[in-house]
Amino acid sequence: MQAFFTLNMIISVLFVVMYFYQYIYIIVGAFGKQKRFPEGKRNRFAVLIAARNEEGVVGHLINSIKNQDYPGDLIDIYVVADNCTDKTSLVSRRHGALVYERRSTERVGKGYALDFLMQKIFDTRGREYYDGYFVFDADNLLDKSYISEMNRVFSAGYDIVTSYRSSKNYSSNWISSGYGLWFIREAVSLNAARMKLGTSCAVSGTGFMFGKKTALRNGGWHFYLLTEDIEFTVDSILNDDKIGYCERAVFYDEQPETFVQSWNQRMRWARGFLQVFRKYGVRLSSGIFKKRSFACFDMVMNIMPALTLSVSACIVNSISILTSFFVGAITTSDAITSLTQMITNAYLFLFVIGIIAAIVGRERIICPLHKRILYQFTFPLFMFTYVPIAIASLFVKCGWTPIRHTDSVSIEDMKRHAVT
Repeated sequence: MQAFFTLNMIISVLFVVMYFYQYIYIIVGAFGKQKRFPEGKRNRFAVLIAARNEEGVVGHLINSIKNQDYPGDLIDIYVVADNCTDKTSLVSRRHGALVYERRSTERVGKGYALDFLMQKIFDTRGREYYDGYFVFDADNLLDKSYISEMNRVFSAGYDIVTSYRSSKNYSSNWISSGYGLWFIREAVSLNAARMKLGTSCAVSGTGFMFGKKTALRNGGWHFYLLTEDIEFTVDSILNDDKIGYCERAVFYDEQPETFVQSWNQRMRWARGFLQVFRKYGVRLSSGIFKKRSFACFDMVMNIMPALTLSVSACIVNSISILTSFFVGAITTSDAITSLTQMITNAYLFLFVIGIIAAIVGRERIICPLHKRILYQFTFPLFMFTYVPIAIASLFVKCGWTPIRHTDSVSIEDMKRHAVT
């Protein structure tokens, strides 16, 4: 038992040492002064939307872009209908987007679709025409001032800007709310703090933009790993791009509602984190010392150690308990007590993390109060499911598979029917 407790203590100490700075993030994100930016130059933007069989939702996204309070003549909307078998192209054109159709059974994934679209733009508009490029998924919806607010931060000198991600379907069930609360945590307890402290922020999936300088250096979009957003963030940090966060630019997306969809998506994410670490881990780690870059350290911590330590703790503790039980070193009662303590501590930690995120981001959670309370208690359970997913990702190959989006609703209807 002493060896067992010593092992847990070592893992706990490693967690505290590695992630103490994120406790500081939580405080700064919640109480630090938000940066304000002047209106700045009116830049010209291209909006990039990669869509695969999204006829039910893509029209609402395009409408929310066209209804922005930013000058419409400075925004062009592009959709790549990627291996579609439905009416995504037709719906997108009817709503006013410029559409390119792409078919490839070998180069599959959002990264390839975005690069295809950017090459088409370069061919038709030239490489210098746009000042920046927005990236959205077809199920996204934008607040009316989204592009105006993002332009303020971009005009202040940031090469890349990400935004506040909330959920259209937070109230559906414990799975969609689990995603939603985690993304709110990324916004209010990570990127908000990074922005206030002056270190680099991180792009998460969708709802971001990058400038002409970044586009020209990359020759388009050359990030094709399973987590192309993390790859893009890491590559940008290594190239000393300044990644900012716009707290006032809010968009909403649809989260998976079935466990099978969630498992497949997060399996891809877990595998993608491994790919990114394998490709960039050495350069990132050396950047901590050679560049004296805190952003490099921050990204290393976000890519690998937490998941690795969590999986290792579960595996090693389970083996230790089972071994001790069968050799008679501990009783059944001791084994149950040890497992219960480990799970309880993890649950309480995640519960507190979720509570903080929910309180800070409460005004942007679209969900009835009674469900908000219930989903605070299911959030740690959602996070626990990452453990078997992470373990499986070490052994099971996975590829990019589309998530079917069915929440066909305008941003006006979504907010009109919200119960807060």
